[in-house]
Amino acid sequence: MILSSLAGTIETLFIGWELVGLSSALLVAYFHERPAPVRNAQRVWSVYRIADASFLIAALTLHHLTGEGDFDGLMGSGSWPEGRATISQGHALFVGLLLLVAAAGKSALVPFSGWLPRAMEGPTPSSAVFYGSLSVHLGAFLLLRVSPVLERSAALCIAVVLLGLVSAVTGALIERVQTDVKSALAFASLTQVGIIVMEIGCGLRYIALIHIIGHACMRTLQLLRAPTLLHDYHTLENAIGGHLTGEPSSDRPVNGQRARTWLYRFALERACLDASLDRFIVRPFVLAFRWCNQAEQRWIRFLSNRGTTSPDPLPAKSVTAEASTVEPATEAFHV
Repeated sequence: MILSSLAGTIETLFIGWELVGLSSALLVAYFHERPAPVRNAQRVWSVYRIADASFLIAALTLHHLTGEGDFDGLMGSGSWPEGRATISQGHALFVGLLLLVAAAGKSALVPFSGWLPRAMEGPTPSSAVFYGSLSVHLGAFLLLRVSPVLERSAALCIAVVLLGLVSAVTGALIERVQTDVKSALAFASLTQVGIIVMEIGCGLRYIALIHIIGHACMRTLQLLRAPTLLHDYHTLENAIGGHLTGEPSSDRPVNGQRARTWLYRFALERACLDASLDRFIVRPFVLAFRWCNQAEQRWIRFLSNRGTTSPDPLPAKSVTAEASTVEPATEAFHV
């Protein structure tokens, strides 16, 4: 993360980006003797691949457009945050959308938020470090680093704000119905990261930077405190001989039983993000790979049939003579 934060070139930032993703996936699969952490680490790594590919295409495009690898040359004249990008509005929109997809995959923004609760399979200290402070903020830091490119296109800024808003609202709804504290804190982190992305889209760069630092410190301490907090909670219940019950909230932002039921099911199913990702992104790739596999198998069978059919069969006499020469050797072997 230090390598990514202090990178002066986009290549160095990409190297740190890759190392953070690799460390994150390996720590999710830390308890490799159980199948669930390994499957969840595979899911996290797959989403990271999408983000990495998008980031790499954006970096190559910026190289082609500016001929520079340093951020000073990529962002144009002036130092951050007063720099002004020199690329055209259309190019800024294309590159910015690629970087937005990369940031969404790394920071678990919508529609890639499904991997965030899966990452809680890892040890609590690694969850606190990666999904409280480091990995979950790296996508937002990328958008903050290339904010001069975002300001070149008003449509891109609107897209960044909308993505942050949707992610913040979705995270706030989902974290209220979680049954375990780590998942609740993970989606609470998603809410704050969504707000940070909104601040970046609105051009509030210093506020977003301060928000990242403050939220990283607070969320890391919360995740580290969560296991002992539950232990203290149970100790207090045993001491008083009963369950601690909180007062029911009188705040009802949504009126109507049907609307509240729909919101509860929406949050309980985690906005169906995993199912949507499987249907619209994973399934087309699987179908394409299956078609390629079938085409390859048909081609192999075609070549095999051509290889087994001999155009000039041997005469019967030569076959008989060859068989007669083999028989004595076989009889000698048996003797």
